[in-house]
Amino acid sequence: MYKLVIVDDEPAVRGGLSKFVEWSNYGIVLAGTADDGDTGLELIERVKPDIVLTDVMMPVMDGIRMSREIRERLPETKIVFISGHNEANLLRSALQVHAADYIFKPVKRTELQKVIEGVVRDLRSEEMDRQRLKDMEVKLTQSMPLLREKFLMALIQDGDAKPEVLRERAAFLNLELPMETPYLVLVITIDDAREMLSCRSERDKQLLSYSLLNVVQELIDQYLHGYAFENRAAEFVGLLVLDDPMKDPEAALLLLAEEIRDNLKRWLNISVTIGVGERADNIWMLPASFRHARDAADQKWYMGKNQVITMDSLEVGVASPIRFDSSQSERLVSALKSGEKQQVEFEMASILEPMAQIRKDGFKYGRQVGLQMIALAGRLLLDLNLLSREKEEEEAWALDRLLKLETMAELTTFVSDYLYSICCWIQEKRSGRSSNVIEQIQKFISENYAKNLAIAEIAAYVYLSQTYVSLLFKQETGETIYEYLMKVRIAKAKELLADPRIKFYEVCELVGYTDPSYFSKLFKKMTGLTPSAYRDQQ
Repeated sequence: MYKLVIVDDEPAVRGGLSKFVEWSNYGIVLAGTADDGDTGLELIERVKPDIVLTDVMMPVMDGIRMSREIRERLPETKIVFISGHNEANLLRSALQVHAADYIFKPVKRTELQKVIEGVVRDLRSEEMDRQRLKDMEVKLTQSMPLLREKFLMALIQDGDAKPEVLRERAAFLNLELPMETPYLVLVITIDDAREMLSCRSERDKQLLSYSLLNVVQELIDQYLHGYAFENRAAEFVGLLVLDDPMKDPEAALLLLAEEIRDNLKRWLNISVTIGVGERADNIWMLPASFRHARDAADQKWYMGKNQVITMDSLEVGVASPIRFDSSQSERLVSALKSGEKQQVEFEMASILEPMAQIRKDGFKYGRQVGLQMIALAGRLLLDLNLLSREKEEEEAWALDRLLKLETMAELTTFVSDYLYSICCWIQEKRSGRSSNVIEQIQKFISENYAKNLAIAEIAAYVYLSQTYVSLLFKQETGETIYEYLMKVRIAKAKELLADPRIKFYEVCELVGYTDPSYFSKLFKKMTGLTPSAYRDQQ
């Protein structure tokens, strides 16, 4: 309801307007009346009405003077003048105080109704505008983190904005970014990002990003001053302001970077590589510091993961590419045919180790050579008439997996294991040894299913690599080692469930599972029955 105050020195007018108008029909409640401008002003200040109906000519304080006071104190209040004088000066004064309307006495009901409806319409429109503005302010507040992130991303990319523009935007976003103070940029990249993020839901990805930024920002606030934000998927930036003359920025910086790396591992269990940029003398030189930091982080392929890398720690290395030529290709094929693991590893090392000397694009070149080696092994199987459908699928998997690796050490190990698995495959197809290996694996599982078995333990038992054991078992049996292990455990669980003296949780532990809930779900998936339902049928 809108509140109304009537101010008029004529009792008949006040009474008529109070009693004979159904104000509630207009959504209005009469908050009070006054007989003069001075008493009316006191009433208006107290009740703060939305509408004031006031006479113009009153003895102590006239309506024009009172309206000027109202306009200063309550600018949103709508003022409607009522006057028995049709004079130009009075109309001019009414316009000067921005009166909503002007009614002449005697007041006609239809005219009053039309004026009040217009005033109420204006009040509702203004109320909607205020609500719309309030909603927009709420949305602006909610989007402020995104606006800050967008601004900071532009700052490290462009660096050519005018000082007055930078100051205005920074002030609007509540960012403390002095123009001429030194800066430095950290680039934080998540190791194994493709593999780690591919198995997470969008909600989990956003939660990880939020948590990581919180950890980084808290540490920046602790050691220096600056801001953390996400630049792109799996890449985060720390923009550091070196504005404290009492601190040694280099020592604080390296300590900060190490703390970020260690805390992310401790609290979020993620490995990151941090590239440290060079010092920027002012805010406009931030893009150069950012490029240096990103170049440093990109050197993980050579320096390794979970490192803090500065440009000073990198050697120049050779610039010219080292080719994977036909003679090397022929020697590698010969090694694969021979079945000698040491010979395969020697040829691999002679090809890939020189790649580490190529600082610029060395990993990209090494990746291409790795892809060629895998394809070379596929062609060899084709030439030997050993390229089965399963081997084609394994090759496709290997090519895809190689593209997700991030360091030279990983690439070398992976390609070496894959090529050796091909080497062993060729030899076993010639000797018929593969069936014996499968029997040994199955025997080992049948004797150790109650343990927390890992592929590494099984591979060590048969003196083969993990990659090769996994590929060989799938090829020969049509199922993975873990699928076979699960079948053995469920079969043993059925035997144990036949004995009512053995409790369910004991059955779970005796077949190698520590989580009864997971065991129950797995048992039902394999048999169609829960453990208790299966026991009841026995």
